[in-house]
Amino acid sequence: MYAVLDIETTGGKYDEEGITEIAIYRFDGEKIIDQFSSLINPEKEIQPFVKKLTGINNNMLRNSPKFYEVAKRIVEITENCIIVAHNAEFDFRMLQTEFRRLSFTFNRKILCTIKLSKILLPDQPSFNLGKLINNLGIPFTNEHRAHGDAKVTLKLFQLLLEKDSKKYILKKNIQNLNPNKTPTKYLGIIDKLPSEMGIYYIHNTNNEIIYIGKSDNIKKRVISHLTGFKEKSLKIQNEISNVSYSLTGGELISLLKEQNEIKLNSPIYNESMKFRLFPIGIRIDFSYDYPNIIVEQVKKDRQYLCVYKNKKTAKTAIFKFINGTINKESISDYRKKINAFCRSFEYQSRNFLLIDKGRQSGEFSFIYIEDNKFLGYGYYELNHQIKTKDQIESRLIPIEDNLDTQKLIRSFILRKKYIKLINLQSKD
Repeated sequence: MYAVLDIETTGGKYDEEGITEIAIYRFDGEKIIDQFSSLINPEKEIQPFVKKLTGINNNMLRNSPKFYEVAKRIVEITENCIIVAHNAEFDFRMLQTEFRRLSFTFNRKILCTIKLSKILLPDQPSFNLGKLINNLGIPFTNEHRAHGDAKVTLKLFQLLLEKDSKKYILKKNIQNLNPNKTPTKYLGIIDKLPSEMGIYYIHNTNNEIIYIGKSDNIKKRVISHLTGFKEKSLKIQNEISNVSYSLTGGELISLLKEQNEIKLNSPIYNESMKFRLFPIGIRIDFSYDYPNIIVEQVKKDRQYLCVYKNKKTAKTAIFKFINGTINKESISDYRKKINAFCRSFEYQSRNFLLIDKGRQSGEFSFIYIEDNKFLGYGYYELNHQIKTKDQIESRLIPIEDNLDTQKLIRSFILRKKYIKLINLQSKD
């Protein structure tokens, strides 16, 4: 027995969306034996792009039932069914989220018609529902409305069932996707987490930090740890007791803070980041007439112009800047080129603030560079709060300056991934 469904939502941050419309067809493999369709009042605003896409607006939903008023009907019509949907992970997650808000665990097996279509209809140019249906010649009305999308998903599923003559593909692709598995263990951990940018710290029962991570959506990332099947995820699931977090506002501060705190705390499941983010360095040996550019594993007693993930990216950076060969240039010209190459890795100012968004509306963040050295980051709300060195330092959260931080900061400056750069007067 199958429950073929489609859901429309408000849009918004992961795990904070609400359902605005749902349509379900209970299907026995040959015919529809029950159906349910309804608009839902999500009790929250619909995102503008969703309004434009679906045509559903808040006025239409004002007198519609709230989810808890239709929850029993949804449970009944999907009872003992495999849920079928186009991008089933999304629709199933939305149902689980709504039921979780009602303190009810909703478990079903699922089938995704996108995945099945890629196996059974591999020659199709697109697996977007609208384009796929059109290419298959299936009539499609009321696109991006739950009842219309669910009906064509049912027609698509019937076609897939016919094509799956050996039936092994259906069996293989049935998944027990349950983001709320063992909810009594994880629900309290997940619910308190924000869907915002920041750093999160996973603790064991001894309150030791076993993993530090960054994400633009902390809740979503932690859920991925708790539902993953890779070795590290399984170890975290076995040991997790609590998750704490720190909002950061911007991506650069997240990256700087993450690498610094992993080095300071050495969590057992951050093995790959305990030492260096960028292990390959470029340095110049000036002892030759033609200075030698060296690409090597970073060593503590050496000075490097810049660091990279691997030798390939390091060599690409060199070839991009150094045109021609030493045989074609005089020693003087080549040294000038090398000196220019070295200067290309310097900050554009010795003293500056790099301004980006803060953790909340009306707040900004800053990265502080003094004498070409990164000193740390901070937050402010009004410009006069960072007018003097004392004011900057009073708000500063120190972070060690190292090759990794220099690389991250230069990368963001090069890509202009900040709001503005404020040059500060030199101390000289």
